[in-house]
Amino acid sequence: MSITVTTWSLEQTSPADLRPAAEPPGGIGIVRAEVPSPEFSRFLYTAVGGDVRWTDRLALTYAQWQESLSRPGTETWVAYERGTPAGYLELEAQDDSVVEIVYFGLIPAFRGRRIGGHLLSYGTARAWDLAERWPGVAPTKRVWLHTCSKDGPYAMDNYLRRGFTLFHTGTAEEPEVPAPGPWPGAQR
Repeated sequence: MSITVTTWSLEQTSPADLRPAAEPPGGIGIVRAEVPSPEFSRFLYTAVGGDVRWTDRLALTYAQWQESLSRPGTETWVAYERGTPAGYLELEAQDDSVVEIVYFGLIPAFRGRRIGGHLLSYGTARAWDLAERWPGVAPTKRVWLHTCSKDGPYAMDNYLRRGFTLFHTGTAEEPEVPAPGPWPGAQR
């Protein structure tokens, strides 16, 4: 059985495009995970994407995770509420002064509390100033991301409110797979 998935690609072409969200109440901190850690990144990936069918990285080996996280210009930014990870955003420098927001989202228990807008705002600003932290990486001229119809119902609205504009829409048939949850057997 398959499902039709719509994918939307969005971009900003200037730091002035960013329309930041207000910080949510409650002391949300956002910290860069500066030491590449496949264990931590895989935890974030499965905790955030398990209920929305993120499966593309599940088959990666430890070495593949390490290689991906260790590339110059790759950064993981984690939102914390009172010491607990609430969500994350992963940036990846690409050719031609482009930075992709490769992964972004919140752990389900933290959704709907205005943390996502704040994390996306903060992470997008870090995409624009990424070259300041990475000698040899060209200054950012474009930040882009994609979202799809499998993502949460507020994802697209959050991107548009932060100043991203749509530049491509596509559809494809994908095999329907059950949401894997953060670990086998964890589905509610």
